[in-house]
Amino acid sequence: MSQPSTLPHTGELRDAWGWMLALGILLVVGGTAAIIVPIFATFGVVTLLGILLIVAGIAQIVSAFHCHGWKGVLLHVLLGILYAVTGFLILENPIAGAAGITLLLAAFFLATGAIRIVVALKERFENWGWVLLSGAVTLILGVIIWRQFSPDHGADFLWVIGLLVGIDLIFSGWTWIMFALAFRKLPNGDDAAAS
Repeated sequence: MSQPSTLPHTGELRDAWGWMLALGILLVVGGTAAIIVPIFATFGVVTLLGILLIVAGIAQIVSAFHCHGWKGVLLHVLLGILYAVTGFLILENPIAGAAGITLLLAAFFLATGAIRIVVALKERFENWGWVLLSGAVTLILGVIIWRQFSPDHGADFLWVIGLLVGIDLIFSGWTWIMFALAFRKLPNGDDAAAS
């Protein structure tokens, strides 16, 4: 007698494995395309961010007018205007938007890498060498991205966001593919009832 599965709705998960597999394959293909042509992916991400900021700004302004009597309405409206204006500026000049996002990523990688290195060297916990290596790789990546902003390189930084998005899409796609293959092996409702 087999043990019942601990997952709820195993039959539904098993039935949906094909859709999950298709989603995973689509994400892997999209990620591969983003890595092959990272500049287009960068402009896509920047454009999406601009649109989302505009929508968020409009939603915040509209919600502020529904909050009568609240003392923070003016601040709510001003933040909504700031979101919307930032979104319009990003859409108007996507190269500048990509530059700003890329500089933030470079600063994040530099800071994160330095912190990991310092913590690994100071604490020397078990497997601290992996954290040290991770910090060094992150720091080097931050330096590489930062150096793309030198006057000699022009707009060479445009590859960064697209490459990172492409890598993320590939890893997400493989995760969905692995889920799909695992869910495919789950018993459906009839199999569980029979056992």
